[in-house]
Amino acid sequence: MILKYIFTATIAFSLMDLSPINENELSLITVQSDKVPVGLKIGNRAPELKYADPNGKMISLSDLKGQMVLIDFWASWCGPCRRENPNLVKAYKKYKDAKFKNGKGFTVYSLSLDKSKKSWQNAIMQDGLVWSNHVSDLKAWSAEGARKYKVRSIPAAFLIDGNGIIVGKGNSLRGGGLNAILNSLKEG
Repeated sequence: MILKYIFTATIAFSLMDLSPINENELSLITVQSDKVPVGLKIGNRAPELKYADPNGKMISLSDLKGQMVLIDFWASWCGPCRRENPNLVKAYKKYKDAKFKNGKGFTVYSLSLDKSKKSWQNAIMQDGLVWSNHVSDLKAWSAEGARKYKVRSIPAAFLIDGNGIIVGKGNSLRGGGLNAILNSLKEG
């Protein structure tokens, strides 16, 4: 199956300076879905993640296939993460049922770098993180997911489409950036 990805001016950024690409620079990237390499670059298939939620239930990133998913690395003790959480809640509520060009609905796969289960659970409640995909191995900076995604600071985020392809990452997904990207990827 051949997938077509159109990176619009609102979401495509130059690798050199992260400035928006003008409309004349838009490109159509065609890839064969079964040939997409696993990696951390935009256009790669996101590496699999599978960790326990606060109740011990294992949740895989691949369980969310078909949806737009923000992989959010954060922790209860991280001030910038906690300040970003209201933006994530707002985006989740706005787009959770939206239809996208390559995905139905939007959710968040929150991977916590906490050591304390109690602190992690309290932060989920205090910040009103209403999605159900909260996971952690409670190994803080030694977390396997952080190593796999080469996370060196938090908050850190990757946006993947319904086929698990990375369509956005980094600071462009913070603040109003996430909303702008999701809006540009909506159908119609």
